Amino acid sequence: MDLSLSPSIIPTPIIPCNKSHTFNFKLFPNFPNSNSKSRNFLGKPLISRQNRPIRIRIRIRAQTPNVNNDNDDFVLEDVPHLTNFLPDLPSYPNPLQNSKAYAIVRQTFVHPEDVVAQKVVVQKDSPRGVHFRRAGPRERVYFKSEEVRACIVTCGGLCPGINTVIREIVCGLNVMYGVDDILGIEGGYRGFYSKNTMSLTPKVVNDIHKRGGTFLRTSRGGHDTHKIVDNIQDRGINQVYIIGGDGTQKGAALISKEVEKRGLQVAVAGIPKTIDNDIAVIDKSFGFDTAVEEAQRAINAAHVEVESVENGVGIVKLMGRYSGFIAMHATLASRDVDCCLIPENPFYLEGPGGLFEFVEERLKENGHIVIVLAEGAGQEYVAQDLHQVDERDASGNRLLLDVGLWLSHKIKDHFTNFKKMAINMKYIDPTYMIRAIPSNASDNIYCTLLAHSAVHGAMAGYTGFTVGPVNSRHAYIPIARVTETQNIVKLTNRMWARLLASTNQPSFLNSDEGIPEKVDQEPIEVMNILNRFCGCPPYMVNLIEL
Repeated sequence: MDLSLSPSIIPTPIIPCNKSHTFNFKLFPNFPNSNSKSRNFLGKPLISRQNRPIRIRIRIRAQTPNVNNDNDDFVLEDVPHLTNFLPDLPSYPNPLQNSKAYAIVRQTFVHPEDVVAQKVVVQKDSPRGVHFRRAGPRERVYFKSEEVRACIVTCGGLCPGINTVIREIVCGLNVMYGVDDILGIEGGYRGFYSKNTMSLTPKVVNDIHKRGGTFLRTSRGGHDTHKIVDNIQDRGINQVYIIGGDGTQKGAALISKEVEKRGLQVAVAGIPKTIDNDIAVIDKSFGFDTAVEEAQRAINAAHVEVESVENGVGIVKLMGRYSGFIAMHATLASRDVDCCLIPENPFYLEGPGGLFEFVEERLKENGHIVIVLAEGAGQEYVAQDLHQVDERDASGNRLLLDVGLWLSHKIKDHFTNFKKMAINMKYIDPTYMIRAIPSNASDNIYCTLLAHSAVHGAMAGYTGFTVGPVNSRHAYIPIARVTETQNIVKLTNRMWARLLASTNQPSFLNSDEGIPEKVDQEPIEVMNILNRFCGCPPYMVNLIEL
C-alpha cells in the first residue's frame, strides 16, 4: 500500500477525544480506490486513478480498552460486569459444580484470565493485539437460581436457527442452572410494553427447533428504551436475552446503559442474528450455513432450466443487503454458476469487459449461463433507472429495489433489441423460502453453543455483551464492537480470488464509463499510518469517512 501524507498538511499528535479530525492524504496509482459499503466508509466513490489528495475523517475514541502495563501491545476489549456499578453484589458457587453431566469435564470452569485473540496469523515480532474474554461457565455466579427471572425476545427479520437459540437458552437456564422462571416476549421490542408474555419451559420449547421462523414472533422497530426498562423493572426481570441483528444489538446496548444508570441488577446479553453474515468480529452468524445450503436448490433449478433450452439465461437472487457472503459461498459450492454479482464489487453492463459481453460469450460457448445476484448489488443503477429515492424500513435499513427483475429486463432487452438474439430468461427469487426453513445440523449445534455461552455470561454477571466465535473460540464481545461496522466481502482476499477462478467472470474493475475500481482495504492499514504520524494507538482510531 503506497499511502503518504500530502505535503499540505502534516498531522500533529492527537489527544484522545470524541471529535473528528480531517487530514489530507495523497492517493497513488497503486493504491486502489476504496468505496466500501461498510459503515466505516461513508464517502462518495472515487472515480479517478489520478494522484490527488483525498479526505479522510477520523474519530479518536475517548474510551480505550484495557491495556496490560507489562505488555503494551496486549489489548483486552472487556465487557461490562454488574459489579462495575453494583460493587457490593454478592457471588455464589456455580451450580454446575454439582452437575452430573459436567462431572466428566476436566476443567468445568473457564479460567478468569482466559482470552481469545482476534488475530491468530502473526509474524515473529508482531504485537499481541486485541483480545476478548473467553466465553464459558465461571466458578462464581451473581444470581441465585431461584431468584432469576429471565426473558427472551427476538427482533428483526427471520433467519434459520432462531427457534434453536430460544430452545437452548430455556433448556440451558433450566438444566444447567435450575432456573424455572423464564418469559418469552412476543412480537419484538414493542412486545415489552404492548404484548402479553408467555411462560417458557423445556416442555414448551421441546420441538420448536424443528420449525422455521420464530416461536416468539418478531417485528422491526418499536424500540423505546425507557418503556422497555420500565417493563423489565416492573416485571422483576433480571436477565434479558436479545436475539437480533445490527439494529437490535444497538438497542440492547441502550437497554444495558439504562439499566446501569438506574442501578438495576439486570444482565443484558445479545445473540447476534443476521442471515447475511455481515456481523463484524465473529467468524460467522447462525443460519448462514443453512442459507448457503438451501440456495443450492435454487441454483440447481436455474441450471436445469437454462440447460434445457436454447440460449437459456438463469438469474438467481439471494440475500445480501450490504454483504455478498451468501452469493459468494453458494457460487463456490455450486460450481454451476457462471457469474456472481455482489454489493462490494460494482459491475457494469455495456462496453469491453461488461456483463453483456460476458453473457454473449457464455451463450456462444455453452448455450446457457447462470448468474447469482446478491439483492444489494447494483442498487444505484436500479434507482437511477427508476428514479427512486432512498427509503428506509422501521429498523433503519435501506429498502432495496428488485435488482434481479431489473437485470432480467436489461439482459432480455439488450439481446432482443440490439443483438437480435432470442434468449430464454429464467428468474428465481428464493429469498423467503430460504429465510423460513429450520436450521440444518451444523447451525443447530452452533446455535446451542451461542445460547449456552450467553447463559453462562449472564449468570456470571456480565452484561452489555454479545457472544460469538472468534477464530473458532467463543468469546464475550462488547456490543459496540459488533455494531460499529459491518462484515463485508474483501475483494483482496483469497476467497474472492477462488470465486473468480471458478467462474472465470470479469472483475469489473475497469470500464470506459468510469466505473470506480473498488477494492476493499482493511481500515487498520490506514490506522497504522495515523499511528506512525500522530502517535495515536490504532485501537483508538475509528476511520469513519474516506
